[in-house]
Amino acid sequence: MDEQSRAVEQLVCARCGTTADAPRPTWTCSVENGSRRYFCDDCSREHLRAIEGRLDSSWW
Repeated sequence: MDEQSRAVEQLVCARCGTTADAPRPTWTCSVENGSRRYFCDDCSREHLRAIEGRLDSSWW
């Protein structure tokens, strides 16, 4: 199954637990240790410097 044929799953922020029914352009997607993690716009804004510095979310 490729990316486009997958059913859309509810997204959950890996930091605060906020949910979204569909992908949001303001959310951040990060690949850490081979798995995708999504962060809501509030968490992304709060930790922008750490994200840009490529720190794993466990550090922030």
